[in-house]
Amino acid sequence: MDLKQRTYLLVTGASRGIGREFAQQLAKRFRAEGSVVTLLGRNQALLEETKAEIVATVPSLPVHTYSLELEMAKAEDFSKILEATGGGSSSFERAIVIHNAGTVGDTSKRAKEIGDTDYLQSYYHSNVFSAISLNCEFMRVFQAIPKLVVNLSTLAAIAPISSMAHYCTVKAAREMYFRVLATEESADDTLVLNYAPGVIDTQMTVQVQREAHDPAVVAMFREQRESKTMLTPGQTTERFIKVLEAFKFKSGDHVDYRDEKF
Repeated sequence: MDLKQRTYLLVTGASRGIGREFAQQLAKRFRAEGSVVTLLGRNQALLEETKAEIVATVPSLPVHTYSLELEMAKAEDFSKILEATGGGSSSFERAIVIHNAGTVGDTSKRAKEIGDTDYLQSYYHSNVFSAISLNCEFMRVFQAIPKLVVNLSTLAAIAPISSMAHYCTVKAAREMYFRVLATEESADDTLVLNYAPGVIDTQMTVQVQREAHDPAVVAMFREQRESKTMLTPGQTTERFIKVLEAFKFKSGDHVDYRDEKF
């Protein structure tokens, strides 16, 4: 994975947490003139903070920010953003998209209590449909060059966790989409990685600890936070970059932070 090539990078959920850290750390490694970074998120002010930190390190790197509500985003929104930030240019040697944005959903309800279809439609649009739509436009715009497609996955995509029926189901659906993508596309053209970053000390885990109906889940998150065994965004980003550099995964693989071979 040569990050010194002229690269187009798009990161969703880039206003805070893992998304911000991924954008900052990858941007630092871009050395080729003509590279571009595009940041998507809900909070424009926080996106500007992410941009400022990148520009402070790499002043010559163009960084674009777009505030977007994913629960309402459509294919044409993503198409406009990609084209406005130079996505149609033939000068890039590689394009990277990191599908990081996601929400944990209502952890106060048991699986048998999830029946509000209006809520489900909004939640799935934010967490699954928008990622698929963005990826479709990304594949179309960058069809002529090698692509790295990263889905921020989780243990919850492959193992059930009490209190997290919403989160488990959208993460499982999203990961399966990207595994199918990897099956259908040549790895020389489109390399797909489902990266599970581990349990991170972020607002999402704070929300689970505060709202989960299962006392065992609450206790697990509280213990990890109090014992400071939760990972930081910086730690998981460092491992992610090592995974890319080691390149021991096959396209479509689910790679966890704690996988020893990396």
